This record gives sequence, structure tokens and C-alpha cells, in this order.
Amino acid sequence: MKALCYEGPRAIRYSDFPEPAIRDERDIIVRVEQAGICGSDLHIYNGQGFSPDTGFCVGHEAVGEVVAVGRGVYRRKVGEKVMISAAVGCGECVPCLGGHVTRCETGRVGCYGLSHQLEGCQAEFVRVPAGDFNATTLPDGLSLDQALMLTDNLATAYYGCRNAEISSAKTVAVVGLGPIGLMAVEAAFVLGASRVFAIDLVPERRAIAASLGAHALDPATAPAEIEEATHGRMIDSVVEAAGADATVALSISLAGAGGTVSVVGVNQTRDFHFNMAAAFMKNLTFRIGTCSVQCHWPELVPLVREGRLHPERMISHRLPLAEGEQAYRIFAGRQDGALKMVLTV
Repeated sequence: MKALCYEGPRAIRYSDFPEPAIRDERDIIVRVEQAGICGSDLHIYNGQGFSPDTGFCVGHEAVGEVVAVGRGVYRRKVGEKVMISAAVGCGECVPCLGGHVTRCETGRVGCYGLSHQLEGCQAEFVRVPAGDFNATTLPDGLSLDQALMLTDNLATAYYGCRNAEISSAKTVAVVGLGPIGLMAVEAAFVLGASRVFAIDLVPERRAIAASLGAHALDPATAPAEIEEATHGRMIDSVVEAAGADATVALSISLAGAGGTVSVVGVNQTRDFHFNMAAAFMKNLTFRIGTCSVQCHWPELVPLVREGRLHPERMISHRLPLAEGEQAYRIFAGRQDGALKMVLTV
């Protein structure tokens, strides 16, 4: 089969790759129809990956059709259209069965496309372990684009908002306006935010946030403008969706007394300086982590179906898998208004 493979920094190649096969009786094989490029994939592309491996297939967002099932699979059927959760769990332990993959008791928590341990989804086919749990039927009333956003981006944005304790009448700041940040802006309003301040260096992304109803600000002036707008109270709930040291520090500075900061941007820094004094004086709640995608599907599917959330609007580019190398270059260079990149297979 054909797949996008990581060969080294700035070198993701469209090449031949072994077609996946059933390894465990609970596996399914999915023929990929659409795959997304996530912002975290750029860490790999830029040589700052999550393992020393090379030659592995990348990507962790996909929708497609089941083409093979193991003998221990009971819910998924050949010919069924499915969306695949980026978060992988055993599907057997109590936390997984409750949707909390990151708490998997068997240690089989993972993500596609970070190493050879679990090959990625930017390919013609992908093996899904514990297919009854880690994939689900494409929900009625949803498009393939909407389902693709539910495999990671929208669930992560919603998780970030939930971790930020957004509720009725609270002020919210979203720092970093990539696809996840922009989806967090929309989700914050759905959760009842009174005002949302959206912060990013890129004017075009700020303009999209403004079209969603947010107050769009440049990072350089955001603290002063927010202090003035809130009469010194600052922000109740901050969602950080960029993952840079500077944006995490900015998020902490924007939080007011009793505020909550929720970080979902991928940050691999090992020596980040956390301002304990400021956190202590503010009675700050700080949360950081990765999303158990399956946990949020029951809430998110109705919100998308009812038209309250529109994650598909964040798709800026659609290219065939064969042009994946170009897609990565466009995305990494923020060319041509790049936002969410979708690969068709």
C-alpha cells in the first residue's frame, strides 16, 4: 500500500509500506477514506518526534470503511463506515469502558503514528487494535468531514474547555488559534461563556475567531487589553492550544483570582519555569494532558448534529494522499491560509 512515512527532519515521504494485517483477534482493518494532519504531527515533521524511530507511518486522525475483522470482534462489521479515535486503549478495563483511555489499567494506552509501535493513519489502510472500542460507527447525520474532526481535534478542544471549567457567565481566553483553538472558541460559547478573548500571532486566524464572536487580540497587547476589559479581574478560564513555553506562560498570566488554566497544546519542554508564586497567590488551578477521545463522543455528536458546533469549517485544504509531502510543507509554512489539512485516500 501507499503511506506517508517519517524519514527524518522535514522528510515525510509518500512511499510503499507494508499493508497491515490482523495480529490480534480483536483487531480490525480499516480502508482509510480521509485522514487529517494534526498540529502535533508537525513536531514529528520538524524532527522533534515522540520516539527515535524513523520509517514509520504517521498520522492519528482517520475515517474509513472496515475491510477485515478479527474473530474476537463483535460490534464492527465489514463494510461499515467508522471513525477512529486517536486515543487508543485496551477497551477491557474499567477506566477504558468508562471512556477514560488515558487511565487504562493494562498499559495499552497509545496513539497512532508516533513510532513503529502503532503505525499511523495517513495511509491506504490502518490496523485498529480493540476495534470494537477504538472505532465507532459513523454517526447518522454527520458528514465524513465532521466525523474526521471528532477523531481528535474537536474532542481535544472540548476536553480543554471542560478542564478549564467553562460554565455560564465565565470569561474565557483561548491562546493559540489553530484548528483546536478555534474549535475551543466555538465550544466555549456553547458551554456558556459570557466573553471569549482569542489570542494568536496570525491576523487571519484572529479574524476567524472574531467571526465566531470572540474578541481577537495580538499576544503583545492581550494582557493589557484584557486587564482593561475586565476591570482588573482578568480571566476565569484559559485554554492554551499552542504548546509553546511562551503561550503557556501567557496563559498563566491571564488567569485571574481562582482562575483555571487548561493546556492541551503539545509541549515537550522538560525544564519549563512554572511561576509557583503567581499560582499560589491567585489560587490557580492548572491542568495539562491529552484527551480520551471516546469519553466526549456522547456529548459532541449531538452538538455537531444539531449545528451548534461546526468543526468542518476549520478545513482549509484538501489534498490527495499522494500529495501529502506538499501538504506538510504548506501546513508547516502556514502558507495559503493553512489551517486544517485533510488528505483524501
